[in-house]
Amino acid sequence: MEPQNFSNHTRWHPPFHFFILPVMLINFFWSVVVFVKVPDRNSGWWIVVSLALLMLTFFVRTNSLKVQDRIIRLEERLRYQQLLSPTLTAQAATLTPAQICALRFAGDDELAELMNQVVAGQVWRPKDIKAAIKNWRADYFRV
Repeated sequence: MEPQNFSNHTRWHPPFHFFILPVMLINFFWSVVVFVKVPDRNSGWWIVVSLALLMLTFFVRTNSLKVQDRIIRLEERLRYQQLLSPTLTAQAATLTPAQICALRFAGDDELAELMNQVVAGQVWRPKDIKAAIKNWRADYFRV
């Protein structure tokens, strides 16, 4: 595998992003086109079903990401207890879930320094946190 860094850490899942999602979007828009051409109960119902399938597609993706983010938060809290001072570990409770998920990429040697910057408000957006990391800790298991 190619070493992971800020520029290539985004995870694309080809079956989802390049097949399932486009098919569901096309299906929804096609059902609207059919309804406009032939407005009847059947084509109207197909819009409802297509919208339900599209929503299901998004829920399946977002729910799995939410579960993964919860696991990441738990893992990172354990990591904070091992690597950070008790004071800084306590201050970590003020971090947002997105900040915690961004900090997971920071190597052990720079976690305390970066955490201080985040808690102090010097760096607060997840994208900026990731960009500030010098020693990238890869996560190849992201869903």
